[in-house]
Amino acid sequence: MIAPTVPDTCEAELLTRVLSALLRENVVGLRTRSTLAHRPDGDWLRLPTTVEDALLLPVTEDGYQCEYRARLPQLVRESDGLELTSYAAVLGALRELAEPVDRDGFDAFAEECRQTLATMRLHARTREDVGRRLTDLYGDDPARWTGLAYDTLAARFDHPVYPTARGRSGLTEQQLRAYAPEFHPSFALRWLAVPRDALTVTGPLPEVWPTPGRLGLPEVEHTHVALPVHPLTVGAPLDEALRSTGLAGQALLAEQAHLDVVPTLSMRTVAVAADPSLHLKLPLATATLGLRNKRSIKSGTLVDGAAGQRLLEAVIAREPRFRDTILHADETTYAHAGHELLAVLCRRFPAGLEDSVVVPLAALLAEAPDDRPVLDHLADRFYGGDPLALLDACLTLLFDWQTTLFGYGIALESHQQNVSLVLGPGGVRLLFKDNDGPRINASRLSAVLPGPWGFDDPRTFTDGDGPVADVFATITVHLCAGAYAFGLSRQRDAVLGLVRERLAQAFDRLGGDAGAVLRSRVLDAPRLPVKAMVTAGTLLSKERSGAADINKHYTTGPNYLLAAGGTA
Repeated sequence: MIAPTVPDTCEAELLTRVLSALLRENVVGLRTRSTLAHRPDGDWLRLPTTVEDALLLPVTEDGYQCEYRARLPQLVRESDGLELTSYAAVLGALRELAEPVDRDGFDAFAEECRQTLATMRLHARTREDVGRRLTDLYGDDPARWTGLAYDTLAARFDHPVYPTARGRSGLTEQQLRAYAPEFHPSFALRWLAVPRDALTVTGPLPEVWPTPGRLGLPEVEHTHVALPVHPLTVGAPLDEALRSTGLAGQALLAEQAHLDVVPTLSMRTVAVAADPSLHLKLPLATATLGLRNKRSIKSGTLVDGAAGQRLLEAVIAREPRFRDTILHADETTYAHAGHELLAVLCRRFPAGLEDSVVVPLAALLAEAPDDRPVLDHLADRFYGGDPLALLDACLTLLFDWQTTLFGYGIALESHQQNVSLVLGPGGVRLLFKDNDGPRINASRLSAVLPGPWGFDDPRTFTDGDGPVADVFATITVHLCAGAYAFGLSRQRDAVLGLVRERLAQAFDRLGGDAGAVLRSRVLDAPRLPVKAMVTAGTLLSKERSGAADINKHYTTGPNYLLAAGGTA
């Protein structure tokens, strides 16, 4: 008997997300130059292309960071009714409306779409096999899984904002199967013996660190230090890094691989198989979330991650109620050799998590093998089957912590991938990692914790609350709260009401001018900042977009937190 053919809906899903993102970011004036037309089959936006012609986009009301989103995966040419239903045709038509200097960006984004579509189809083909693998490894109940099983599910779930997040530039299907988190592989690292005087090491290296002699390089046992290298970096990327640093011929690549690891959600970060509480963040010669969002590691980000950790520890020392509920991975041990492909961060999770379930927030809406969200399984185990109660506990703690930080002038780049929900004997806790990239109001912080804190990135400190509030809105509110409301469409109103109420309570608790600033800029603002990630990450150069930081480049969208009457 021939099995029924499963329809391929991947391109339609991808194109719908791409059109919605381009509309949200107002690419070629798609949002501001278009006029809305109500037709019997639904609403359409009409974007003039010439005096006589236009492109028509079918839309429906949304509200999550944009008033509308794409209703169907198509653009229609008004003059002849031609339907553009592929990403290539759509981007080609929009490319013609862009300034000539920007058209290469559309070509690059089309390549992102091609890679993402191939990855989505690969995910669809392998979904059942991976689900069986996770069940065989961790059991039938996803609420009792351990290890990196949740990262695997999250890697197969779309980013709340970026439409091509599942694509990784330049990687083949074979490489994805061997090294990407969505396949839950295990592999051994490669190692480079680097002269001691060429390597900057901060903190004691873990006990699992091999010596050059252990790697088969006894001749440099006392003169070199081993530096882990991701297998995907070995070859042309590593050779170029060694040439550019003058280490070619001095640094030796060991022939034998050593230390089995499993990729985490970020892919470039791997967990040691024999000790999953130890993660190694390794540079990769690829990019995600935009052509310019490279997965390499600049030495300054290692410095800033450690500085951020010291700062947060100082805040918790002054705010003892968070001592047992807000956990932080230790990121003070790292090494680098003067190149963004020659570096490693040694991340150690806190002790005492063995009896807890640790789930990245990015996995909560991901589907378990039985098609139910991870959130529902966790609610069944810990909250009597009530997912809203679980979200309530998570958001209450998250908002309390993040508003407390705002009082110190701090906003973290703590998106869904950088925050994990910890459920177990200690109740609800949150685990944070990757503390580089914050925005800090220098005057607020210096009034209570003058430092110096040793951040490397000059963009870290700002002169006012605005950039800090923008990060709070785009990360904590949009990605860690609003995304769940709009992801749980049947419970949208209930979750939005919960988010509004818990934010209001957190702002009231904070009080003072800091609480007033957050209330005015988040709950009562007519519009909220929205990340323009496609624009800054791929479509436009930094010179054309004006983005000082591609992860903090914004447009605006409607405030879905406004209650009836215009205030929360």
